Amino acid sequence: MSDIMWSPWREKFVVNQHSSSEECIFDVLPKENKDSQNFILTRTVHAYAMLNIYPYNIGHTMIIPFRHTNNYLSITKDENQDIQLLTNKMIKILERIYKPSGFNIGINIGRIAGAGIPDHLHWHIVPRWEGDTGFMGTTSNTRVMPESLENTYKKITEALLNDR
Repeated sequence: MSDIMWSPWREKFVVNQHSSSEECIFDVLPKENKDSQNFILTRTVHAYAMLNIYPYNIGHTMIIPFRHTNNYLSITKDENQDIQLLTNKMIKILERIYKPSGFNIGINIGRIAGAGIPDHLHWHIVPRWEGDTGFMGTTSNTRVMPESLENTYKKITEALLNDR
């Protein structure tokens, strides 16, 4: 027998993934200019950083190029440099705020590789701590977040302002 843990708050995400809209959520959100509501942390010329609204850990950040592409090899030299510099900046900020023991940094290219939004490349920065997986994560594939997205957003954006 299989146990089911219900997460109805994810319905909005699932529906959006299968909506008839032609626009990608990673293209739509920055155009809305509602950065705090959309958890967009900062923008550069070629990319932006935002919190993952379904985080693996506190501070789980994504780096997303503005240009819509799912082809890693199409990333230009300028985009690549911008993405790398933004990744470095976010790691520095996350280290200062949360003092993690390490990071997972990666990109899933294609749905088969685990990309939840396979049509738009995005890099994940996941802070990690020793013992950050517990009973819930191990036995029921459920994460327990000790901080709200709103508080995480506030801490990171304040640190970004002080970093200038």
